[in-house]
Amino acid sequence: MTGRAPSVLILTASYGSGHNRVADALAAAFRAAGAAPRVVDHFRDLVHPAFDRLTRTLYYQVLRCAPLLWGGTYWLGDQLPVHSPLLLGVNRLGARKLGALLAASRPELVVSVHPTPAGAFSELRARGRGRVPHATVFTDFVAHTQWIYPEVDWYCVPAEEIKHALVARGVPRERIAVTGIPVIQEFAEPADRIAARRALGLSDTLPVVLVMAGSHGGLGELAEVCRALMEIPHPFQALMVAGTDHDLTGRLRRMTRGHEERIRVYPYIETIRQFMAAADLLVTKAGGVTLAEALAVGLPLLCFGSLPGQERRNERFAGMAGVALTAGSRAELTHSLTLALTDPLLLGKFRERIRVIRRPEAARSVAELLLSGLSRRSEPAS
Repeated sequence: MTGRAPSVLILTASYGSGHNRVADALAAAFRAAGAAPRVVDHFRDLVHPAFDRLTRTLYYQVLRCAPLLWGGTYWLGDQLPVHSPLLLGVNRLGARKLGALLAASRPELVVSVHPTPAGAFSELRARGRGRVPHATVFTDFVAHTQWIYPEVDWYCVPAEEIKHALVARGVPRERIAVTGIPVIQEFAEPADRIAARRALGLSDTLPVVLVMAGSHGGLGELAEVCRALMEIPHPFQALMVAGTDHDLTGRLRRMTRGHEERIRVYPYIETIRQFMAAADLLVTKAGGVTLAEALAVGLPLLCFGSLPGQERRNERFAGMAGVALTAGSRAELTHSLTLALTDPLLLGKFRERIRVIRRPEAARSVAELLLSGLSRRSEPAS
């Protein structure tokens, strides 16, 4: 490699906020490591903005109105090889413009944080183009077939279990690194719980429950969580974050009228790290990046309202890893909340397990690993 900063092209997609959060975390880590990253939204910039808007709208409508359809589609995708004609070439979308971008910008490393750009890049390499080193960074605790392509030099995965699953599917062990899911640096830094609580006007002694359902809010089951919280007689404080769904924010505030001392409702907030610092328990659907952020800060979870597909599989991982309770109904949710609020030893056990598997420095680990690999490739043969 030359003395200049190596250029890194990070390919993401705006389906949910998780892929972009990972891309932003990686860009910051590469920049801190002396590289020059550029983040490109694959569907918006390399397919077409109208296609991006239309498919995202359709995706959210399916999740909201027919989640089982998405679950079935996700399951089917896991059964089909990446070169199956039944995929109708969807995993090669954007390959032509990506090839032009590579020729124009000449990056020294390409990093995909979504499976479609990984597929498009692999298609280019299979045609003898795009010989740039390529890494795929997983954003869920899932080994899904459509993330696994032969033309990938490095896979950065969230946990040992995912590495074992990739090896079982034929990926060479030496191409897989267990790095964790990258999160922005503030989640890697310790925070003062008492200071966070006082800044939010919370009691130092009562347990605090943080409730979220992703940035959109309405794709989760926040109303059911709200009802369960109002059924619990034990003292606690709850922070409910409704996200960008303004109608949901209003609905939850109406539901909690008269309970404001115990249950506070917020719209989308930028300071979620402060809220996590104040909390003893996070109730959420199991988005991959949300789980990674909670693990990074050592926050036990109660998974509820997870959507079919990757979220249900993330939830299964969290339950089996011993870092989360799971609930499939409001009765189970109320029981699990009561258990968590009245048995401090239970949450203590979760925190111990989290300390074993958490990877708060995942972004830095990925950047250092890939830049080191890039440097070794550029060394002249002895």
